[in-house]
Amino acid sequence: MRSVPQARLPRAKAAVAAMAAAALLLLGAPSAHARTSDPPRMTDGFGLTQTGPATGTATNFVVTVNTPQVAGEHHIRILLPEGYADNPAKRYPVLYFLHGASDDPVNPRLAYPALAAAKSMITVIPDGGRRGWYSNWLDQDTAAGAQNWENFHIGQVIPFIDANLRTVAAKKGRAVAGLSRGGFGSLHYAQAHPELFSQAGAFSGAVDLSRDHAVMRAAVVATLTDIGAALCGSSGPACSLDFGPPVSSDAIFGTPYPVFDADWRWNDADPSGHMDRLAGMGISLYTGNGGGNPADPEFWVQSATQHAKEHLDALGYPYHYVDYGNGAGWGTCDGGHDYDCWAQDLVDFVPRLEAAFAAA
Repeated sequence: MRSVPQARLPRAKAAVAAMAAAALLLLGAPSAHARTSDPPRMTDGFGLTQTGPATGTATNFVVTVNTPQVAGEHHIRILLPEGYADNPAKRYPVLYFLHGASDDPVNPRLAYPALAAAKSMITVIPDGGRRGWYSNWLDQDTAAGAQNWENFHIGQVIPFIDANLRTVAAKKGRAVAGLSRGGFGSLHYAQAHPELFSQAGAFSGAVDLSRDHAVMRAAVVATLTDIGAALCGSSGPACSLDFGPPVSSDAIFGTPYPVFDADWRWNDADPSGHMDRLAGMGISLYTGNGGGNPADPEFWVQSATQHAKEHLDALGYPYHYVDYGNGAGWGTCDGGHDYDCWAQDLVDFVPRLEAAFAAA
């Protein structure tokens, strides 16, 4: 047998190591780099098809998907707690955090400090479109294309997350909360699917679509017709008023005009009028007053949130309610419909949510 020269041994060992590493990758074992810094691999399913690799870090990353339920590509931002990769047997509850109008989960500011610092839960921020309103639209034949947002979130995103991450895949391990338009979405989803969620929260939520709150209805119509100002809820420094191709004011809930009860779908979708559907859930409501300025959307949000609170009082349901007014003493909040106020809302909300999950 020929002996291998000593000088060649290091190179031979390096080649064997490289071949072994390649074999492990082919067998699906992640590299050390993938374990420590790359987003976890997600598998397509439930009608969602990823259009490319996830982007970001191991604990804060964005998945981009297509679905026949909603036209276009859609981003899903996922925040995992530190240590998620270290204990492969541990499972985590999930907060589904819904953004406002004119926003997109690709916006890094949606990973609020309080959410990113959560130690015992996963946060999922799914795309809600610029004006999806967290609903299956009544009219699917518009320039906007397919708009089945509720099908997307409830029937696809939730099972996709449960299949790919170590979640507590049960009501006790699932919460939904959102800001501005996402506050409407969170209560709407919790009311429509009480079997899925144990906690619901709304931060400056558009939670009153009743005929008694015409401003909220006007905000929805403004996003549909793409005219005038709307109840924006961007976590960025500015709110875009480009909501896409104009569609009919009737596209989501039918006519908004209360003639012979023709607006019944709006009333049925109004969260404030159906707080009884949240029986047994933990409920959190936050609002400011916009500094008393009617030009600030928070001025109108305050009365909408107050109406929801009044319905809870009439029902005798427990809840957590914060009206921080002009924001004095509420972090750096100025009482407006903006990032600083929502960031402080989450400083208050996240520890209470994690405690509720732990108690469950």
